[in-house]
Amino acid sequence: MENLVPKAAPTRYSDTELGEFKQLILSKMDIAQQEYKDLMATLDGSLSNDDNSGAYATLEDGAATLEKETVYQMAARQKKFMEQLEAALVRIGNKTYGICRATGKLIRKERLMAVPHTTLSMEAKLSQN
Repeated sequence: MENLVPKAAPTRYSDTELGEFKQLILSKMDIAQQEYKDLMATLDGSLSNDDNSGAYATLEDGAATLEKETVYQMAARQKKFMEQLEAALVRIGNKTYGICRATGKLIRKERLMAVPHTTLSMEAKLSQN
């Protein structure tokens, strides 16, 4: 007679799946690092072009300041994103990646593929709001 005990839900992703997630995260990390370098290069370049003169100097200074502030904010967000990707790699290393920190259940693979640094399932994320 066949065993009719229900199969328990997995408590973590397999090593193969973790390897797939790791490759995805490393790919996103490479892109994020390049974007961060580009933003920082933009800031370095814009800091050296401060020799405005003439009637529009004040207006141009204001626009340049706004642009620099925007680029700083973008760079800060990019740095935070890279830190979140690094944390995800640590979770992969200790085999806790993909486990919702609120519910303790596995986060759906589709969500992790879309947002690989997430620590919350959609259920937990929606209950926060």
